Amino acid sequence: MSEASVLRSNEGGLVTLTLNRPEKLNALNTEMFELLGHHIESIAASPDTVGCVIVRGAGRCFSAGHDLGAIDDGESGAQLNLQATVIERLANLPQPVISAVHGHCYTGALELALAGDIILASASARFADTHGRWGLTPIWGMSQRLPRRIGTYRAREMMFTCRTVDASEAISIGLANNRFEDDEFETAVRRVTDIILANSWFSAQANKRLLIQTDGLPLTAGLAHETYRNEGHAPDVEARIAAFAQRRG
Repeated sequence: MSEASVLRSNEGGLVTLTLNRPEKLNALNTEMFELLGHHIESIAASPDTVGCVIVRGAGRCFSAGHDLGAIDDGESGAQLNLQATVIERLANLPQPVISAVHGHCYTGALELALAGDIILASASARFADTHGRWGLTPIWGMSQRLPRRIGTYRAREMMFTCRTVDASEAISIGLANNRFEDDEFETAVRRVTDIILANSWFSAQANKRLLIQTDGLPLTAGLAHETYRNEGHAPDVEARIAAFAQRRG
């Protein structure tokens, strides 16, 4: 029996979802999105036991993108809508989501990575939107999430030229949050997740909801939302402050 095309591991509140078609450079097909959707549904229902999520790829890269063979075989519009829906659900998970990118991250894979709250890149990471190369247009979120990440005119340049952006440039244009050497990448990603998990899960989830709910609002409306729809304090706020005071003493 072959291994699943998406693997899930759980460790201390951290869930790792691994794209697992390394022989195909993790090219994205319908089966992978069905499995991703199943895992995302389970994670969304577990805010008290899952504090952070990593999406990554097995083998040589994050993902080379949408499986062009599936398109050639006549992938249906309903299937494409499934994939867009799964990416949206990933973006809206209550927990912080980290896209850990090494090697190729092209087109559909970039749309998937952009659903992460944080994108961490290894030195080998390469990003591109190649819809234009194949005569395609995005329906998984590229036209909305890429300009929100890097600005509309940089997004236009990436989409019109289809050129590849390396990890260093990804940092400079705001596409990735941080870059790490390849041999340090796994350790560095885990260090980031450990920091997130050590902080209040209540705060992380409430802050994420606040950011999503106010995205695109005028400043005054966003400030009013923050003030009057604030979710308050975590159940352990007093214990956290007391522990800090004890350390200072």
